[in-house]
Amino acid sequence: MRLTPEHGRCRDTRTETMNKHDIKQQVLIALLAAKNKKAEDITVLQLGKESSAFTDYFLICSGNNPRQVQAIAEEVDASLSQEGMEPNHREGFDQAEWVLLDYVDFVVHIFSRKSRGFYDLERLWKSAKQVDESQLKAPAPTRKPAKAKAPAKRAKKKTAAKKTAAKRATKPAAAKRTATKAAAKAKKAAPRRRAL
Repeated sequence: MRLTPEHGRCRDTRTETMNKHDIKQQVLIALLAAKNKKAEDITVLQLGKESSAFTDYFLICSGNNPRQVQAIAEEVDASLSQEGMEPNHREGFDQAEWVLLDYVDFVVHIFSRKSRGFYDLERLWKSAKQVDESQLKAPAPTRKPAKAKAPAKRAKKKTAAKKTAAKRATKPAAAKRTATKAAAKAKKAAPRRRAL
């Protein structure tokens, strides 16, 4: 399959839900396709959420000449197309200096040697974690089942009669306080008599 603008845009993978293990498998497919066409200096970077990255992974590799760069791009595209994945965006195929295949969750960068040294994406994204092939092959960690929690105790509901009785019990004490305060105010307001 040739990477040209005539192929157009295919399905939008942003709307699909995909777990991290599936993304790793797709990156692995792209990595193996690049290896199949003798790509050099293959690097996979996992971009952290703290870096405000627009994707999860970069696959970066190089070809020795323009034809090899194009062959790598075609192989990656064909391998992922067989799995039902089409790139959201393709760029740079005709010039073959830097071919970019954007699969939303990961981006494949295929450089000529000269362009790879010039752009040096590994340095630009130095905060990203390098991932090797064995880490991509590793099965997804299984989650432990959640422990069954004891049912929460229900709060005892007060009946209307108990609520009313509680209010009445607090009223005399409140009335007594109010009366005491009123008496204190009256005492202060009353004129003082002088002892002669």
